[in-house]
Amino acid sequence: MLVTKQAQTRSTDLVAWRRHCRGTLPLDASVEEWMTDFFSDDNLPGLIEEHGSPLNLISTAPMRSNLDQLNQVAAERNLDFKVFFARKSNKCLAFVDQANHCGAGIDTASENEIQQAIDQGVEASQIICTAAVKSDSLIQRCLKNSICIAVDNRDELHVIVDQANRLACQAIVALRLGGFRHEGQKLPTRFGFDVDRDNTLLAELSDLPLSVQGIHFHLDGYDARQRVNAIAQSLEWIQALRDLGHSPAFLDIGGGFPISYLRSAQQWEMFWQEHEKALLGQRESITYRNHHLGRQQTEGRIVGKPNSYPYYQTPVRADWLASILDAEIGGQTVATKLRNSRIQLRCEPGRSLMDGCGMTVAKVEFRKQNAEGDWLIGLAMNRTQCRTSSDDFLVDPILLPTGEGTSDPMTGFLVGAYCTESELLSLRRLKFPTGVRRGDLVVFPNTAGYLMHFLESRSHQFPLAKNMVVSDAGEPIALDLIDV
Repeated sequence: MLVTKQAQTRSTDLVAWRRHCRGTLPLDASVEEWMTDFFSDDNLPGLIEEHGSPLNLISTAPMRSNLDQLNQVAAERNLDFKVFFARKSNKCLAFVDQANHCGAGIDTASENEIQQAIDQGVEASQIICTAAVKSDSLIQRCLKNSICIAVDNRDELHVIVDQANRLACQAIVALRLGGFRHEGQKLPTRFGFDVDRDNTLLAELSDLPLSVQGIHFHLDGYDARQRVNAIAQSLEWIQALRDLGHSPAFLDIGGGFPISYLRSAQQWEMFWQEHEKALLGQRESITYRNHHLGRQQTEGRIVGKPNSYPYYQTPVRADWLASILDAEIGGQTVATKLRNSRIQLRCEPGRSLMDGCGMTVAKVEFRKQNAEGDWLIGLAMNRTQCRTSSDDFLVDPILLPTGEGTSDPMTGFLVGAYCTESELLSLRRLKFPTGVRRGDLVVFPNTAGYLMHFLESRSHQFPLAKNMVVSDAGEPIALDLIDV
């Protein structure tokens, strides 16, 4: 009963916090309990003063839960399975330690990420290098430490072979594939050997100083059916490798496991319906200067797709993985096919492991009205500190009224510190029913996956945001080792 009362209290508190800032069309974020505890923490303003704005707060506890969900799906199907954490999704070393502690590997995309994993005690067999561009120095580091390299192209393969011969060692590699066939079409990608055109590569590998341990691929998007077809075609390559005397033992299906940032499918659908009306001039704009978010108005109709992550979607994470494993290939489920092929299934999720693991907090520095009468609320941060490749982070921020003085209700936009007209932290029009004061704090929830670090920039010589680890074991909050 106590747990139920606590949950009810948190839910009531969260409703109270949300009332200070809502989108014109609300998009309520899913928020973890550890985050809500901070909303009323009297120490939060002091942390901002000490470490600067914005400040990233992270917790590794949700990562452990997210990993457990994926592992449980595989265990229920008696599948040999291993998760590799996509380090590029967040630079904090606390997540490397947590992944290692939970038995997950580390997917690295740079030489620094490799060395940091080694320095944190991750064994070489638990590291894979999937960097899109691999320098001579990076390849040497992999070879000297016996780290598996996902080979992307022939030039890269030649460098690996040359350096392996020079070092008198055998390179451990996985062949990265692309160009899979799906519903009569080739899936476009910039990654990997083409599954059809480059099949002559197989006959060229036998006399090279390589140990081909597996097949790897990366697909854009979240279509589970595409993954099933890619798995089927990858298994054909695995069999061909075995027929030629190689011993591939794993199939790595990359990352891109979907999550849902929002609580309500209805809010998500309503937002896009009203956004379309705004673009057609049928209602007032709900984005800054009626920003199109990737869609266009042409001859009275809306064309194009939103340049946005699907912030609400289903199925996600474990259920999505289960749908792939339970799909059929040639009359057998994918899970059965992998078991019968004696293949370990690997994956490299980033965002889905970071779900619930972080939030970004920034201080309000000013309020002013522009020439159009819109209020602009200036935060001590820039747009690269909460942004990926999407046009916008489509969740409602949470305003913590910690500033002094009074303020009238206002409607406007969050703007950042870069000296450009496009420096919007959120393109959506936001309502502030209780006003905004200088010194208030704005929280962007669930930013650990890519949003904190993927595009962060030091333009204008601004310092990068500090990252603080919130312990679930009662230990004091402390800077992540990446900042020490």
